[in-house]
Amino acid sequence: MKTNEEIMEILAAYDLTGSYRKAAAVVGCDHHTVRRYVRLRRAGTAAPEPVRRAKLIDAFMPKIEELIEQSHGKIGADQVHKRLVAVGFVGTDRTTRRAVAAAKQSYRAGHRRVHRPWMSEPGLWVQWDWGNGPRLGDRQVTLWCAWLAWSRFRVVIPVLDKTIPTIAACLDVTFRAFGGVPTYCLTDNEKTVTTSHIAGIAVRNPDIVAIGRHYGTQVRTCIPADPASKGGAEHTVKIAKRDLLPTQVNLRPAYATFAEVEAACDAFMAEVNARPHRETRRTPLEMLAEERFRLHPIPAQPYTAAFGTTRRVHDKDATIRVDQVRYSVPHRHAGQQVFVRWHGDDLIVTALIDSAPVEIARHHRSSPGSPVILDEHYPPSARGQRTPRPVNAAEEAFLAIGPGAAAWLEEAAAEGVRSIVSKMAEAVALAKLRGAAAVDRALSTAATAGRFTEGDLRSILDHQTVRDGATTSLTCAGEKHSLQPGTGGWTGFGQQLDPRSH
Repeated sequence: MKTNEEIMEILAAYDLTGSYRKAAAVVGCDHHTVRRYVRLRRAGTAAPEPVRRAKLIDAFMPKIEELIEQSHGKIGADQVHKRLVAVGFVGTDRTTRRAVAAAKQSYRAGHRRVHRPWMSEPGLWVQWDWGNGPRLGDRQVTLWCAWLAWSRFRVVIPVLDKTIPTIAACLDVTFRAFGGVPTYCLTDNEKTVTTSHIAGIAVRNPDIVAIGRHYGTQVRTCIPADPASKGGAEHTVKIAKRDLLPTQVNLRPAYATFAEVEAACDAFMAEVNARPHRETRRTPLEMLAEERFRLHPIPAQPYTAAFGTTRRVHDKDATIRVDQVRYSVPHRHAGQQVFVRWHGDDLIVTALIDSAPVEIARHHRSSPGSPVILDEHYPPSARGQRTPRPVNAAEEAFLAIGPGAAAWLEEAAAEGVRSIVSKMAEAVALAKLRGAAAVDRALSTAATAGRFTEGDLRSILDHQTVRDGATTSLTCAGEKHSLQPGTGGWTGFGQQLDPRSH
């Protein structure tokens, strides 16, 4: 039986040569075959169907169809052949493979799924999905891929987890990139979105419902393996992974830091949103400008879960604990509640100040046993030392002299000076006679110079008084005068003395 192409070649050769034998020589067949097809064309009838001969495997076809139906078209021809041999089939495995291929083709024709194309409306749907991104050492980066269905505008954000705070933060960034909020959000049935299924109905996670209520949108989940509802987001993930993952296809080098992954995602979004889409023949940026008029306004403040999880700042040391590591926050937030979230390797600490979220601290990721404490988060004070506080009248009188008295007491105590109390009483008496300012200055000088013996304070005070009261300028020695003693006395050192000189 000739194929349609072969029949057309035979007829074309006959029209060219006008002879059965010459046409047969051109196409390489018998001249009787040429004559038969020419006569059929003249009669205006189609070529007759070939007569099918009986085959050895015909008696086993019901069994083959049964096996294919039970396996939903997935059973292999080798397994079918083993079962046929067991029931008496004596043919070859080649015959079995041909019969199985024909039966599978018939099965797929009767079970083919046909989907109606999804025609989205402006401002109605946004889809998001997750994809495995590049690895940074032993950590896996995940790509958040969002797709605005009508304009085909894409947003790709690298993250390190898929928790509820991360989803809230990604949704907030995505909506602000769109310039508005669509009516519905479509995603997969993960535990952060769908907690369970009852009678085929997805039960929403209350946290994701609260996030949708805050932004004025509804979170919906797609039907599993349904390309009409999930194909757009999955295609976005595929394109993002193709361009962003280091592979031999794109020759992209490995990433060293999380910031490099963020920069690559920004460059990818700028590229795909500025080039014409294959379906619309327009750029997503151009279509987004039209779709913004159909989007809902974005709330002024993000959902609180977008700031991360809550932590209570310790009252005593103004620190929080995240992943078994202590991090410091400004001391004025001690005892308050703050929000913490990871952005790459940075821990971002956010607090609500006058009902507005404000970032109050940012730390690099650390490991247990290595706390991150910043000095600027604490008030200025001597680290590891006590501030002098009087407990009786004598101490109060001494510290009332001024800051120099406090510095003198701290240094004297550190040096283990004896009779500190009597020296303090002497300083109080001198302050009454010579003035508190002068004595405070002398005490500061004594603390700096480390002079704590008897009479040192009075000596320093007298020296400062004389120097302050001098009216003449200081006398400086000239180049011709030196305090260095001469060397004349060393002239005869080591010479032999004359005995007669005695």
